[in-house]
Amino acid sequence: MDSVSAREVAALDRFVKVAEVGDVAEGRGRLVQAEGRVLALFRVKDQYFAVGSLCLHRGGPLAEGELQGHVVTCPWHGWQYDVRTGSFTVIPTLKVKTYNVKLEGGSILVEV
Repeated sequence: MDSVSAREVAALDRFVKVAEVGDVAEGRGRLVQAEGRVLALFRVKDQYFAVGSLCLHRGGPLAEGELQGHVVTCPWHGWQYDVRTGSFTVIPTLKVKTYNVKLEGGSILVEV
């Protein structure tokens, strides 16, 4: 059996702290960074979702959009995305990138 180094294990588990639980209000979004990536982090009740920060239409700031349930509306031209899947609600095959999120203690971590 091959030996796996601690460095190789760490490379597989690439969760990065992006915020604290109290940093994101329920039903709101926030712009965060994770290792050079700019993401939109959303809180729906006690769940957190991370997606690419820019709308596919004209690059609008999704973190500034209105969140209703699991759907964020781009503040520039009204495109809507499901934050769970990244899918554009009109054409679900169009998607913004999604990122796995986990909580550790009071920290919010995103997989990059």
